[in-house]
Amino acid sequence: MLKLLLILLIGLAFESTGVVFLKKGMSRIGAVNAVSAGEVARVIKAGATNPQILLGVLFEALFFACLLILMFRSDISFLWPLTGLSFVFATIAAVWFLDERVSALRWAGVVLIMIGAGLISYSQQAKEASAAGPAPASAGVTPR
Repeated sequence: MLKLLLILLIGLAFESTGVVFLKKGMSRIGAVNAVSAGEVARVIKAGATNPQILLGVLFEALFFACLLILMFRSDISFLWPLTGLSFVFATIAAVWFLDERVSALRWAGVVLIMIGAGLISYSQQAKEASAAGPAPASAGVTPR
């Protein structure tokens, strides 16, 4: 399980890095003024030539590759809730790299996400322990 969590953490780091690059790139492109074909074309054209947007897409693709590896190796009921940690990583990245201010209520939400991820990890460890079978008897103790 440690290997899976390491791949997940690397993937989440890629994902939050991608989000930061996408945000910085979109800030340079400017606001989307309307939902029209012309405006969508303008944003796509500007995004396709913006290095920060392109780096953001690259990092998001790396996250997706990690996610595919994890989907092959673990239960979705374990993996998918843990991807919620991307909100934790993205919040921290927004504070560090985008100088965003995060309210106490949002930090409380981050803490709740972390508690949920901890519970999911604990449940997976308990599942793996029960699948491994009963623990061997202690030395010197004979079963009846």
